[in-house]
Amino acid sequence: MNSTASTITLSPEDYIFCAAHNVPPDEYVRGLVAQARAQSVAPDPDAGLQALVQVMARLRNPEGGCPWDLQQTPQTLKKYVIEEAYEVVEAVDLGSAEKLCEELGDLVLQAVFHAQLAAEAGRFTIHDVTRGITEKLIRRHPHVFGDTQVDDAEHVLRRWEQIKREEHGNRERESILDGIPPALPALMRAAEVSKRVVKVGFEWPDTSQVLDKVQEELGELRAEIARGDTARAGDELGDLLFTLVNVARKLEVDPEEALRRMTVRFAARFRMIEQHALAQGCTLDQLSLDEMETVWQAAKREHS
Repeated sequence: MNSTASTITLSPEDYIFCAAHNVPPDEYVRGLVAQARAQSVAPDPDAGLQALVQVMARLRNPEGGCPWDLQQTPQTLKKYVIEEAYEVVEAVDLGSAEKLCEELGDLVLQAVFHAQLAAEAGRFTIHDVTRGITEKLIRRHPHVFGDTQVDDAEHVLRRWEQIKREEHGNRERESILDGIPPALPALMRAAEVSKRVVKVGFEWPDTSQVLDKVQEELGELRAEIARGDTARAGDELGDLLFTLVNVARKLEVDPEEALRRMTVRFAARFRMIEQHALAQGCTLDQLSLDEMETVWQAAKREHS
């Protein structure tokens, strides 16, 4: 399917038409595209979103809807939002436009699903969601939609934060740390906490002093391990990790991304050990540690 056809989302009525007339959906879409081109009319992106909203409403209909969808609540859907967001990240890393398109669709579905639940409860609709984010973008970009002048991207970020603080609902915040989502992955949350506190001067003068702090925290961790105090060792490990997050900030490195890339490299190297064991006709636990280390070093050179 070409790029134009991929932007068209069929409505439930379209699928009913296809089934009734034994027309494959792909062929039906190609016909719509040809018709649109002939009339010099581009497919309406709003129609695709509306079709998705209608499908979601049908799935949630107590009469003839899907039993699984009918059981879902905002609480049960939380994990799917996280899963879909990370699958989008994976698709970006793979560099696959087709995969990214699919995963973005799955993520949009989660937004529509939550909006459907809210609409059923009389709280808000998907149209409130899209209107709200549109108004927010316009409000926070006065240099684009107004007369404000900015010097660079850093200036834009400072203005964004200033406007955000002035908005209704943010004025009541008592701490600069308010508003950081507790559900963020730990490394991401630590990085955001670190970024905010340094804005008011709570900062090491240079990277070398942060590295000295790393050595200090490592020494304290060793001491608690030697004492056999697991709980205290856990606290010191947390201190060490948080200090390493500050090293990452100093180096302008995303700690979450750095650890994710390392995990990918580790998995690739370990798979080579598995492949070596398979080639030797043995299991992993039959390999000696020295043999594993030899293969690991070779894998490390290949996946550096």
